[in-house]
Amino acid sequence: MADRTVADLVVERLRAWRVPRVFGYAGAALDPLLAALDDAGGDPAFVPARHEETAAFMATGHAKFTGGIGVCLATQGPSAVHLLNGLYDAKLDSKPVVAIIGEDVSGPLGGAHEEIGLSRLFGDVCNQFVRYGRTPDQVPALLDQAFRTAAATRSPTCVVLPRALQVTPVPDRLPPTAGVITATPGEPLARVLPHDADLDAAASLLSTGQRVAVLVGQGAHGAAGEVVALADRLGAGVATSLLGKPVLDERLPFHTGVLGEVGTTAAAQLMGGCDTLLLVGTNDPWTDWFPLPGQVRTIQIDIDGRRIGARYPVDVPLVGDAAETLRALLSRVAERPHAQWRGVVESAVDRWRVVAADRAAAPAEPLNPQLVLRELSARLPQRAAVAVDVGSVIYWYARHLELPPGVQARLCGTLGSMGCALPYAVAAKLAWPDQPVLALLGDGAMQLNGLAELITVAHHWTEWPDPRLVVLVLNNRDQSGVGGGRTPGDRRPDVPYAGWARLLGLHGVRVDRPDLIGPAWDEVLAADRPSVLEAVVDPAVPLNVPEPALADLRGLMTDGDAARRVRDRVIQTEAIAAEDLV
Repeated sequence: MADRTVADLVVERLRAWRVPRVFGYAGAALDPLLAALDDAGGDPAFVPARHEETAAFMATGHAKFTGGIGVCLATQGPSAVHLLNGLYDAKLDSKPVVAIIGEDVSGPLGGAHEEIGLSRLFGDVCNQFVRYGRTPDQVPALLDQAFRTAAATRSPTCVVLPRALQVTPVPDRLPPTAGVITATPGEPLARVLPHDADLDAAASLLSTGQRVAVLVGQGAHGAAGEVVALADRLGAGVATSLLGKPVLDERLPFHTGVLGEVGTTAAAQLMGGCDTLLLVGTNDPWTDWFPLPGQVRTIQIDIDGRRIGARYPVDVPLVGDAAETLRALLSRVAERPHAQWRGVVESAVDRWRVVAADRAAAPAEPLNPQLVLRELSARLPQRAAVAVDVGSVIYWYARHLELPPGVQARLCGTLGSMGCALPYAVAAKLAWPDQPVLALLGDGAMQLNGLAELITVAHHWTEWPDPRLVVLVLNNRDQSGVGGGRTPGDRRPDVPYAGWARLLGLHGVRVDRPDLIGPAWDEVLAADRPSVLEAVVDPAVPLNVPEPALADLRGLMTDGDAARRVRDRVIQTEAIAAEDLV
């Protein structure tokens, strides 16, 4: 083909890596690549976002929901800067994303765009791989390496392609050094198991523990059966990190819920009473809710050895895939169900469920946001995907939305950036157009970028076999982002979110009465098009952060070895502090 260019070559490599779509924002420095994508007839498809930041969130959301590699496009200068938030989300939550940046330096030296050096700009967020394309024969190997690195390191990478290079003609056959794919797209790339000696040591600790707790993170996806089998064998209680919430069936009687500031009292009590802790695929930063150092013996399973011991002291590190490692432990751990400890855990779960129901039923003006999420639990479609934003909505999601098996839920867990939910939901819906998708967000996130990205939803929804994409907006007019309306400066303008949806040809429902929230959910989940459910909620509903570990169960375990070690450690610390004062 005489007219074949480097831009066409890029599209070929994207197709070779099975990339179904790329997200981005058009610009002159990307025009050749966008033209090549248009000529490709949707394989892969180009999905234009309203903003580069949401394009990066969409790419990260694609990686989070599908397990594949997300791809985003932008041009140099401010367009590239806008990608950073979504790329940091991918980096901190360990998701593979490739950013392709178009660059045009044909103007005078020292132009405004050249003042932002792309290597330095992306040097931290894409620290595993930032490269420039210089010649046509470099491009295939360059892209292959970017994709391999993103998959292998579970992180974002960056490739810069000058516009002049994109339009350069290429021969039908490139030199053999032009690159081939040497790894299968996707992750994980290999089967990883800990050494037998480490597995034996971990099994010994678990077998001798009297009160075992298991904390499950996002790294345990696909290992739910193994987690439950090991917990039953040991009579253990289970909690999850915020990112690990979708891993297990939350209806299990020994499942204490999410741990941490947004979590449950039952999870905090589990940490307070355990003497042995198994961490599975979690990098949870809320360590204030972990057992006090010295209280427990700890085993940590993670595919990335750099994370082991990074948050909490570990006695036995196990570097390996969660499911494989748990199966290896199951073959080494004897059946020792501790009925008394399991009974304590299940009682804590029962008490928490009563408390949660009472909190959701408490009167509010006009609506209790906890009730809004609780009413969704009984109606959540079995094959749904849920995207959750940052703010007070994350507290109500963590405690009140019960996820049945098969429902995926994703959020910006480590970075904690507002404005992620609707871009995530768009990516999930484009990946699974025949499944219902929900985005849960507050009015702050909706004003930040949600109003704009509803245009993207309106542009695509007629292509979806199942048109249901439901956007819940908790309208509390609270600028603080965490509820409570602290000062007049915290008050946010009241926007007719449901009305905006109707202007775009979507469905919109506004509800401000407790008796109408259930029927409102029924209406939007049965609609023949995407919907916005605007719930006018009370900003003064308290967040009720649970007390940290040992706050509730320390009295129960007063005479235990764990409590004695903690007590001795506290006494020793106080004595040292007293000596320092003297």
